[in-house]
Amino acid sequence: MGARRYLFSTIRGTLSEVLTDRDLASLGDAYVNFVYSIAFSNRRKKPLGVRVKGTLLAEGLRQAGLRHSLGSRMSRHSLADAGEALIVYAWLNGNLTLDESVAIVQKNEDPVEGARLLLETAKKRVTFP
Repeated sequence: MGARRYLFSTIRGTLSEVLTDRDLASLGDAYVNFVYSIAFSNRRKKPLGVRVKGTLLAEGLRQAGLRHSLGSRMSRHSLADAGEALIVYAWLNGNLTLDESVAIVQKNEDPVEGARLLLETAKKRVTFP
């Protein structure tokens, strides 16, 4: 991957550490909204800014088979945060590009399906030390 592009460390030891990292979730919220905004803009052929609902990401996380990696009794908001954390972690560490993320979301008419495929791709590509 070469030299690190960011001044902060993003390396985590396990998938659970990534999924429960609030700082990654916060950055991931902005990243996921940007990805969906670009995908929807491309589809509609005009600039749009969209806000991705937490319920969409929470359902995508469940469908991607990632729910079992988290503790029990988690809110939809916490599940959405976990999804955002994993997606941005994959991007930050060079496992998933912005263009790939946009393409995955854009080719799926169902936004939940786009989230599921984005999360599955991130999960497959991320490796831990």
